Parts: sequence; C-alpha cells; structure tokens
Amino acid sequence: MKITTLGCLGAYPYKGQGTTSFLIEAQGFHLLLDAGSATLIQLEKVLDPLALDAVIISHYHHDHIADLGVLQYYWQLYPKTQERNILPIYGHGQDQAAFAKLTLPNVSQGYDYLTEETLEIGPFSISFMKTIHPVICYAMRFVEKSTGKVFVFTGDSGYLADFKTFAKEADLFLADTYLFAGNERHFAHFTSKEAGELAKEAQVKHLVLTHLPQQGSLAQLQEEAQLAAGEQIKVSLAQVGKEFIV
Repeated sequence: MKITTLGCLGAYPYKGQGTTSFLIEAQGFHLLLDAGSATLIQLEKVLDPLALDAVIISHYHHDHIADLGVLQYYWQLYPKTQERNILPIYGHGQDQAAFAKLTLPNVSQGYDYLTEETLEIGPFSISFMKTIHPVICYAMRFVEKSTGKVFVFTGDSGYLADFKTFAKEADLFLADTYLFAGNERHFAHFTSKEAGELAKEAQVKHLVLTHLPQQGSLAQLQEEAQLAAGEQIKVSLAQVGKEFIV
C-alpha cells in the first residue's frame, strides 16, 4: 500500500501548499482520501484524475472538500475519448445537505459509508470512528486485505482516548497535529504531544503528522511528538509529494 501526500496543511492553503488530501494505492486501485485545496494540481503530477477508482471523505469542512466539486467538473467536462464509469464518492450521511452534493448525475454517486459496519472498497476493508470536532467527522482504519497491513487516518479530532484502540498496532498512523504542545485537550485538534502519546499507547509503528500549522517551527512540532512517542516509534512530517509505503 502506498500513500502519497497531495496536501497536508490545516484550515487554509499557504505559500503554494494545499490542505488535506492523500492518494492511497494498492493492487492497481486508486483511492482519494479527502480533497482539500490544490488536490487536483498535485494529483495530476502522479495520476490521471480520471483513473481514480473512488473518493472517500472524512467530513465536510472546506479544507477537506475544497477541490471535490472541481474534481466532479473534471470528470464531467474533460473530453471523452471513451465512456467512463460513474465516480463513487463515499462520505457520511449525517449532514444531508453536504452528502447530497457528492452525487452529480452521470458523473459521481454518493454513498453513505455508515450504512455498513465495515466498508469494502477494492483491496481495502475500512472501519470508522466518530471523532471530536465542531462538525461530524470520522476517523478511518484501512486494512489491506491481502497483506493485513493497517493504515489509520484520524481525520480531524481533538484528543480522544479511543484512538488507543482504534489505531492499535497500525503500521502507519496519520494524525491531525495542528497544535504545539501546551494546548492539550483542544476541542478540534491534537497537539504534537497528544499525537505522540496516542501513538505510543496504540503501539503504532510509524506516526506521521499532518493537518500541519502554517506558523511556527515544524521541526519543533516533530520533536515534541517524538518526545511523547518515545524512541521506538518513527515520527515523520507529511509533506506534499512525500510517499509512505506500508
């Protein structure tokens, strides 16, 4: 399984970098995870957007869906040399107005991933956990069925002890880390210390910090997370274009 970073800032784009979006690939299947600002620009560098097999969305804040509408336009308006399938877009149905926009007739079809306990998409089994955030948001645990490898994405969340179980022994733990140590128990986002502590408690193999702040030292953010996680866990920063092999 390969995860390519398309955008990793929180809240808003800054100095040419966009917000949350990742491309997950395994066994020839291409899944877009969230679609923040600049997603299409970065996606075109690594994959034809028309080659996507599906999209999955953690929640409907703008920094996670800013490019979703234009992706639909791309599928709708790009000159057709051959017929293409309807693009499946998975999201939660607890915000009916936002969920309805996932469907564009003859272009994309929205599916509520909460209708099943475990969602089967291509080579992945995906389970979900509601997070702590101002709007309804879901963390995701991806299991590559052929290898048993596990990738966990927190979505956006304040500290939530349930991640100790949800992310248990994950090979890659991609954690919302918008805040520096000293701001613990925020209502919407992890601090670096909390990301490290949860990674340690869950015994993950690799912690990757994402939803990064625009201001302040990212080296400091990484150091704070590493201190909390301990020496046994690798701690990295997400960066546009950076690939993680699981």
